[in-house]
Amino acid sequence: MLDLAIIIVSWNTRDLTLQTIASLIADLKTTRLAYHILVVDNASEDDSVSAIRAHFPAVDVQVSEKNLGFGGANNLAIRHLGFDGDHASVETPKVVYLLNSDTITQLGATEALYSALFSAPDVGLVGARLTYGDGQFQESAFAFPGLRQLWAELFWIPGRLRLGSFNGRYSQSLFEQPQPFEVDFTLGATMMLRSEVIQETSMFDENFFMYCEEIDWAWRIKEAGWRVLCVPQAHVVHLAGQSTGQVKPRSIINLWQSRLRLADKHYPRWKYWLARQIIAFGMRRKLTALQHEASTSAEIIAAYEKVIHMAVDGSYA
Repeated sequence: MLDLAIIIVSWNTRDLTLQTIASLIADLKTTRLAYHILVVDNASEDDSVSAIRAHFPAVDVQVSEKNLGFGGANNLAIRHLGFDGDHASVETPKVVYLLNSDTITQLGATEALYSALFSAPDVGLVGARLTYGDGQFQESAFAFPGLRQLWAELFWIPGRLRLGSFNGRYSQSLFEQPQPFEVDFTLGATMMLRSEVIQETSMFDENFFMYCEEIDWAWRIKEAGWRVLCVPQAHVVHLAGQSTGQVKPRSIINLWQSRLRLADKHYPRWKYWLARQIIAFGMRRKLTALQHEASTSAEIIAAYEKVIHMAVDGSYA
């Protein structure tokens, strides 16, 4: 039986994707795992597909003619592996590993994740310890977002609270210990799952086009009785998130749309109502401040107004 299928979603990240595949294969060669690498090209406009096929002819490349989003593209690959009941295009694996296209796998990481996944019969999902490209610590696992995290996102709180459990953070010391520890969810950059988990909980909810899709799936996995672990021994460099760049209006809307959808799906009614009030109040405060800044574009103003409208009406679809 195939031990491991690795799924990498690529969208206009030619060089990063090639680096991701190269580091992954170098790590896999140190193991005895039988593996299959599957790359989904999410309607890239560069030459990613031809470059991947030229450099790594053994890698299975699936091309989507439209951008399916992170969840949709991963689901395409998972279905390709036969998890939707249709005839599988390749042998259905014991384990599926979702890996971002902007990662560099360090030696021993994949086997450490695989071993942790089978360390107990109720472990269903594991994720790696992440660092940025310069070696700095990157938070890679969190508690499920609640009202406190919303408050911390939208209002000032002391730094000690912002970096602690009040805001869903785990102590950095846990990421430095030599054994896995239990978490609510891991970042989507590295998600390794048992095949039974996929069969029981299905796949990503494609209503989450961008943001929060890994949180939703982990929530369903834990509700089904499986445990989720972060594995510090598995070190993966994650190159995203270090450059701030300019905030895009569409990203603001997508983020809060997904957060509202997540709250609606997993919170009790009273908590969802309260979350909407916190979001609306907090975004109004932010909007007022932005309107006094000459550099704020009309598009950013409109994006904040849209989020306020979604929160007030609960109309995030």
